[in-house]
Amino acid sequence: MLADYLKMALKNMKKRRLRAFLTLIGITISITTIFVLISLSLGLEQTVQEQFETLGVDKFFIQPRGSFGPPGAATAATLTTRDVEEIKKISGVRETSSWIAGNAKVEFRDEIRFFSVLGYEPETEEVAFGSYKLEEGRFLRESDVRKIMIGSQYKHNNIFGRQVTLGDSLLINDVEFKVTGIFEQTGSPPDDRQIYVTENDFRELFNVSERVDFIVVQVSDPSEVNSVAERTEKELMKFRDVDEDTRDFSISTPEEFLESFQNILNIITFFLFGIAGISLLVGGINIANSMFTSVLERTREIGVMKAIGAQNKDILTIFLIESGLLGLIGGIAGVLLGIGIGKVTEFIAVSQLGTTLLKVAIPPYLIFGSLAFAFFAGAFSGLWPAWKAMKVRPVEALRYE
Repeated sequence: MLADYLKMALKNMKKRRLRAFLTLIGITISITTIFVLISLSLGLEQTVQEQFETLGVDKFFIQPRGSFGPPGAATAATLTTRDVEEIKKISGVRETSSWIAGNAKVEFRDEIRFFSVLGYEPETEEVAFGSYKLEEGRFLRESDVRKIMIGSQYKHNNIFGRQVTLGDSLLINDVEFKVTGIFEQTGSPPDDRQIYVTENDFRELFNVSERVDFIVVQVSDPSEVNSVAERTEKELMKFRDVDEDTRDFSISTPEEFLESFQNILNIITFFLFGIAGISLLVGGINIANSMFTSVLERTREIGVMKAIGAQNKDILTIFLIESGLLGLIGGIAGVLLGIGIGKVTEFIAVSQLGTTLLKVAIPPYLIFGSLAFAFFAGAFSGLWPAWKAMKVRPVEALRYE
């Protein structure tokens, strides 16, 4: 019986293919929008999680409170090397690595750009870089003078109009530095444009004495990262002679970073879902309108079906299946279009923007969920027209012209 209903619905849609096509546009756009948003959101969340796993889940981070943007941004509070030494004494802390950041004029073969430069302690590279790897060359050594490591974009994206390779020299604030290492692509444009120098070279280059912009703390036991972070917060407050109201630094664990990121992502996603919801509403109205027209056109047909024994539930089922199929076909088109748009977005992000952060994740449950949602949205939109069809009286329907 269900197969007969399905054949009848498909036959009616085929007879009115132009109207069906126009009806599908709204539901297709809405499903495409929803699918792309969710797949990009899942992909971005997955990529960020991978980035933190690369850095290490056994670390937490300390920076001056109120500093927005990258390390080294202007802020009233300042961390120093004395804070770093105090943190090393805290129980549960295995190792620390401190960063200093500054913006510098960078020149390569008469081409001038301005980039961020980071100074770090070479002996703490394991803590500082986690599992980030060099594509070629070596990490800096404590004994190195005027040597640098650079991100992948200097080699592969021709930032200076030509490739920077191992052994080349860059002028940083008019001081010559030789490239000893080039990092593999991380997918994050700021990281892939980064320049790294030793702490000693940075302090001499920027005339900085004890300032520290960012501290990475590695704990002995990854399961205790939160408790060690709390202990560090208390000890550092005591050392800096501040309380909760005057505390001038902030401590962030990987969980807190991910939670903050997720909150921002949720706000953006909900906003865009509102736009997609409007599109879905328009698509639903189109389906309802199409089904109402279909009821009027087929009033006599409905009367004939009732006269030969069709029950109200049969009429209701036929129209619900037809409206659900409209939604399902629009959903299939929307999913296919969404996959295409997602892949194109991913390609553009990699080839033009140099980032792998914009990846699409397409788990099976997203595809089936989108199709099921499209079907039920279509069926729901056709509920009122189907109910109207069910209420048609056979005698009046047979007289209908």
